[in-house]
Amino acid sequence: MRTASEVVQGFYTAAQAADGAAILALLHPDFEARTAPGMPCGAGGAFRGPQESLIRVWGAVFADFDTAPYDETWQRTTDDTVVVTGHYRGTARATGRAYEAEFVHLWRVADGRISWLHQYTDTARWHEALTPAAS
Repeated sequence: MRTASEVVQGFYTAAQAADGAAILALLHPDFEARTAPGMPCGAGGAFRGPQESLIRVWGAVFADFDTAPYDETWQRTTDDTVVVTGHYRGTARATGRAYEAEFVHLWRVADGRISWLHQYTDTARWHEALTPAAS
């Protein structure tokens, strides 16, 4: 069986490939996500279930951004939460503006699949990319 870190690494690989089917396959049937309030595209808040999360979080973000999360540091807590820091990098599709936003992801894995995500990110950077540049 894969370790929790290996399962979570699969998420970053799938997200960088914009592979929604691969993301969905990694999510536990009881998956829960809590994403940063203020995320654009309506992607901030609490979401339950793989389908809702795929559509309302990653699908919404990928519709407005050519983006991916790039993991940089990894830690495990005593309760087996996987903590990953890194940066989202990409471009807003409507404006062509590039952005980079730091993140912290807290992950839990159950039965070999991702069961929980809590995301923190600099939502201001996302919104700045959606704002047309002054001419």
